[in-house]
Amino acid sequence: MDKQEDIRVLIVDDEESIVSFLKMGLEEQGYKVDTANDGETAIKLAEIIKPQVIILDVMLPIVNGYDVCKEIKKNMDTIIIMLTARYEIEDKVIGLSIGADDYMVKPYSFIELLARIKARLRSNKNSVINAKNNSSLFKMGNFILNDDAHEIKYNNLNLSLSLTEYKLLKFLLINNNIVLSKTKILDEVWGYDFYGDQNVVEVYIKYLRNKIGDKEHTLIQTVRGVGYKVVNYEN
Repeated sequence: MDKQEDIRVLIVDDEESIVSFLKMGLEEQGYKVDTANDGETAIKLAEIIKPQVIILDVMLPIVNGYDVCKEIKKNMDTIIIMLTARYEIEDKVIGLSIGADDYMVKPYSFIELLARIKARLRSNKNSVINAKNNSSLFKMGNFILNDDAHEIKYNNLNLSLSLTEYKLLKFLLINNNIVLSKTKILDEVWGYDFYGDQNVVEVYIKYLRNKIGDKEHTLIQTVRGVGYKVVNYEN
């Protein structure tokens, strides 16, 4: 993995005490840290500094965290960990659906945040290495996976996928007709150090089904009590 001093982290929060605490803690760990106190500044700053990790609050002045996440994810592939006082499951679902890679509720442990940052960085690093070592086209049914281009086509149409959606669908396709447990999926797609709720897998399976029009769950099947599998099916 890259040296920590090569990793740039952008903290976005309007509470100065939180910003100061996180900045000090991350800099002690060797990360380069930049900060923003409102959503508009965060979007502009992210375009300039291209951070590998963004720690993003939801309740922000000018532009809220959800809109910041959507705007940044449109333009760059960066890890976004949302930190918020909003604890309802609906809020978590919204955050993940717009491209956030992780979601933590305040109050949180700095040690846990640090572990999640490292896990995400390691997962992204492995994804890049695997793409380089396994450059090829892979066809399964009406799906065509092009790992060099980092894209997946279904019925000859490119699917608009977030990084996590891409990694999940790729894992399912390569292991087609094999039932994969939530634990196995979490380990492969989110990383071995993932500390979040296992239900995140269900959320992302739903996103994929929506994007490929799998209303009847005939392509991505649920095997109750076990996990999920993609079946080799062609229209």
